[in-house]
Amino acid sequence: MTFQVRPLPIEPFEPLFDMDDAELAARRAVRVVADAFPGYPCRVSLEDAEPGEQLILIHFEHQSADSPFRASHAVYVREGAQSAEPAPGIVPEVLQRRMLSLRAFDAQGMLIDADLTDGKAAAPLIETMFTNPKVAYLHAHYAKPGCYAARIDRA
Repeated sequence: MTFQVRPLPIEPFEPLFDMDDAELAARRAVRVVADAFPGYPCRVSLEDAEPGEQLILIHFEHQSADSPFRASHAVYVREGAQSAEPAPGIVPEVLQRRMLSLRAFDAQGMLIDADLTDGKAAAPLIETMFTNPKVAYLHAHYAKPGCYAARIDRA
């Protein structure tokens, strides 16, 4: 069995880069410029922004299931980001650089398992979580700030 890490699509975020600061604020978003590497993980490209790159930091509902585990958090999106297409079974570097919280959900959006892992060791844990037939999908979160990183499905 293998898995597929899935980025967020760029389309919902593209209009944000043409907005002024007041329009962004009305959407609970701000424009930021990366000043360090790593430090600004884009959820669309699944890459860390380089210093000087512009991003939007926005509130995003990543767990829209109609369950007690419905959730949202801030995410970064790089200007001009292209949607990542990681190969099946590959954990992108942006995830490997960080401590991760992996959260397993069933088809109704109920949390049924969770664990912490160094991103470099995530692949075996992802595979293990998917051995449970009740697991429909996983969410990876950056463990220290707690923010959503990516969805992971069976490939």
